[in-house]
Amino acid sequence: MAEGTPMLELRRITKRFGAVRALNGVNFRVMPGEVVGLVGDNGAGKSTLVKVISGIHSPDEGEYLWNGEPQRVDTPNAATDLGIATVYQDLALCDNLDVVENLFLGREALSGGLMDEVAMEHKTNELLGELSVTTIQSVRGEVGAMSGGQRQSVAIARSLLGDPKMVILDEPTAALGVAQTAQVLALIKRLKARHLGVIVISHNLADVFQVVDRIFVMRLGAPGGEFDVKSATQQEVVAAITGLTDNDRSAEGAIAR
Repeated sequence: MAEGTPMLELRRITKRFGAVRALNGVNFRVMPGEVVGLVGDNGAGKSTLVKVISGIHSPDEGEYLWNGEPQRVDTPNAATDLGIATVYQDLALCDNLDVVENLFLGREALSGGLMDEVAMEHKTNELLGELSVTTIQSVRGEVGAMSGGQRQSVAIARSLLGDPKMVILDEPTAALGVAQTAQVLALIKRLKARHLGVIVISHNLADVFQVVDRIFVMRLGAPGGEFDVKSATQQEVVAAITGLTDNDRSAEGAIAR
């Protein structure tokens, strides 16, 4: 297990929506250069936790620490200023724009009051090269004509433009084929190699076990378990997700026999 000061640490985080307690005393951390898998059933609190981390929701109780220092993160800009980038499942790409235009949309490079197309294209190629993305033949190709894996690569590259310290990936391999999934998992490993903290939210445990260092399970708004992938099994993680204990499984087996 990683040691030292966490890059991100949440302590006893609680979030309510009316009478519903979506998060209940959650402790969560990410170390520099660590990939953490955030898993759980639908409604377990994963999305709410990510929205607290990314500044969309403010916690009602608890502490938010960044590099050991307490922070007030109540807007997405506040999270961005810390160095947190989030790639949501819908990717938020413009299909009618090319790769360069998508990467720099809203933050275009200027020279003499005009857009510096050359600088933006150079930076795009540089980023894709650093991520070893070889499947995109031209950065001037429309994103709408690209595969799911290529689109995910564009979204991840765009998240790195601001030189973040942590990247949150929401279901990065959802609806991807085998080859495209392999491309995205390789990208996640390269983010780790850049010593970024990475949070991967996914329902696909096979993918999670391939790229993460540690798995954090959410269940009914509270921590359901924490596992080092080097010693854990998928069966143990599934049991934590469902709340099915070893005793429950033994009882089920006896009934089945």
